[in-house]
Amino acid sequence: MKTVSNTIQAGGARPPAMVRVWDPFVRIFHWSLASLFVLAYATGDEIERVHVAAGYTMAGLVGARVLWGVVGPRHARFSNFARPPREVLAYVRDVALLRAPRYIGHNPAGGAMIVALLVALAGTCVTGYMMTTDAYWGSKMLEHVHEFLANSTIGLVVAHVLGVLIASFEHRENLVVSMISGRKRAAD
Repeated sequence: MKTVSNTIQAGGARPPAMVRVWDPFVRIFHWSLASLFVLAYATGDEIERVHVAAGYTMAGLVGARVLWGVVGPRHARFSNFARPPREVLAYVRDVALLRAPRYIGHNPAGGAMIVALLVALAGTCVTGYMMTTDAYWGSKMLEHVHEFLANSTIGLVVAHVLGVLIASFEHRENLVVSMISGRKRAAD
């Protein structure tokens, strides 16, 4: 009787080699930040203690992610994925033409999205904190800026999810699963 290896797929093809891309901090940060943002957005003025606690926790996470973007492993570093606007726009054009190259780490549009989300969330956290201080207590202008930043973050999240779905389709890989497992296909 012949023994068949678990690593052989139908037709004798071997599954693609996988590489670790996202370290545990990046994965935990990503899903924690997403959950906390939903919690903070949902509680708003209704459950202020929860809203404020979620906001402070997000501020701490954003600060830790910025630090990790400087000292973390290769694919977590800003220097690995923050690209100039010209490269980002060229990549978006290539996505629209279904000819965008595949990246092991973040592609240029994904890198720009990380920076945009971190800036929007940092601004939301800072304005939220400012509204608790004596100097800005009751400031309607600051409240509007805080709400604008939070609502803009929703728009960025929608664009992020659409980008993940498009890249997953175009490159035939499930990027949501890779952000859970930390692994991606090594090569095409």
